[in-house]
Amino acid sequence: MATGSSNPQKMTELKELSLEELKNRLQDTEENLEALRFQHDAGQLPNTARVQIVRRSIARLRTVIREHELGLRKAKGTAA
Repeated sequence: MATGSSNPQKMTELKELSLEELKNRLQDTEENLEALRFQHDAGQLPNTARVQIVRRSIARLRTVIREHELGLRKAKGTAA
């Protein structure tokens, strides 16, 4: 089974990460999703709901990254 940062992340945890950490997590999670899809297609994924959970984690990450880009969220270590 695929491993990595596929655990669902809470928004409160994500909001405290720097932009670079968010981008790294997004890349890892997208790679994990790809591995899960291959397992699903091969019939080797016992928990098919895992794909949806990982997709939602990707959406959360992209939301926080976009907030950084729009200036709605300050970079880690700066004043609010």
